[in-house]
Amino acid sequence: MEKLFHLKEHGTNVKTEVVAGLTTFLTMAYIIFLNPNVIGKSNPALAALPNTMEDTAVITATCVGAAIGTWLIGWLSNYPMAQAPGLGLNAVFAYTLCLGFGLSPSAALASVFLGGVIFILLTVTGARTAIVDAIPTCLKKAITAGIGLFIAVIGFSNVGIVIGQKKGAQTVVDLGSFSEPQVVLAIVGLIIMTVLVVRNTRAAIFIGMLTTAVIGNICQFVFHMDMGITAPESWVPKLDFSMFGKCFWGFGELFSAPLASVFAVMVTLLLVDMFDTIGTLIACADKAGYIDENGRVPKIERAMLADAVATSIGAVFGTSTVTTYVESTAGIAVGGRTGLTSMVTGTCFALALFFTPVAGLVPNAATAPVLIIVGIMMCSSLKDIDWNDLETAFPCFFTVIGMPFFWSITDGLSFGCIAYIITKAAKRKLQEVRPVMYIISGIFVLMFALNALRDLGVL
Repeated sequence: MEKLFHLKEHGTNVKTEVVAGLTTFLTMAYIIFLNPNVIGKSNPALAALPNTMEDTAVITATCVGAAIGTWLIGWLSNYPMAQAPGLGLNAVFAYTLCLGFGLSPSAALASVFLGGVIFILLTVTGARTAIVDAIPTCLKKAITAGIGLFIAVIGFSNVGIVIGQKKGAQTVVDLGSFSEPQVVLAIVGLIIMTVLVVRNTRAAIFIGMLTTAVIGNICQFVFHMDMGITAPESWVPKLDFSMFGKCFWGFGELFSAPLASVFAVMVTLLLVDMFDTIGTLIACADKAGYIDENGRVPKIERAMLADAVATSIGAVFGTSTVTTYVESTAGIAVGGRTGLTSMVTGTCFALALFFTPVAGLVPNAATAPVLIIVGIMMCSSLKDIDWNDLETAFPCFFTVIGMPFFWSITDGLSFGCIAYIITKAAKRKLQEVRPVMYIISGIFVLMFALNALRDLGVL
């Protein structure tokens, strides 16, 4: 262990690393049960679509992708970080790729696989770091908060706390009915998780989700209330690899789509994953004390390479983009300092494959509060934006508000980037804009133009 992970050099030991790895796993294990509710058949928005992925297949792919990705980052960088299909990124998969662009799951997985390959190339050439450096810090903070609001709205809507316009109402959206058992259960779960998180309880989100699920099961199977729970047909673990390799079958559909759609799909995945990964890596490295005196993260290229490879591997098995989790800071907080922490966490995800039958016992009402809580946490970046400076406030506002309002992370991001160029031009500060930023904004303008031509029937 010492030879592999240099434990003494980092002031740690095997026991501490094992405890840290278990802590990280318990903190982020909710994704095993949440991911099917976002990209699988448990998502009401996707259930009616043809070829929707089976929940068991999503769970299997989630565990495999998380295990391999976490092992990779521990091995390549010796950082105590963990990976899994990302919150926000799975929303991009479901709501932008499948519902927005109309891609089948196989085609969406093909785009995720291709995105991973592109990220590998961008990482080894150093271009990925250059692109990230070109984006102003204020927009990076706004992107994090915007994704947080977006996934929070998804959580509210998944269980009917927020619904579409009621008949005769003058509003765009409305509050759901508290006569619905699932709405009440979701509110109860949100209260439980809020209390646990505010009290800094270890693995608060995971404990809150399981507690809410237990309450839901009691209400459904004892008091016969409809909580949207599906009892397993068998308690024998089901390893469902039905989506393995389906991403390769999706390339035909992906590249037969209109050019504007393909372009928009890839821009969406590349930019969103890029900012999500970099922001998380910096946050975790800062917590572990790895950032040097120049503000740089040593071996960040290796960590990003692990992220890119894990994304393509995850797509092969059948899950959305795999990325580094900010919940890694939970393990770091209890002393995790090396890749041994990651190895333990990855092994826990691999063992979780044998507990798949319980997934159906975790209803939407138990996982929706997780989206809301994580959304709240992601909004903490808003405090780092100078809202009194309108030159900064305008692009950040469009980024933050655009994502939930337009129901698209890409559109929110594009409005923010374009607004940034406009405000700099208005202040005659275009010299402050890095050349890469012009390229990114130009890509977004081109994307809107191609979409408009497609709607007019020209493309």
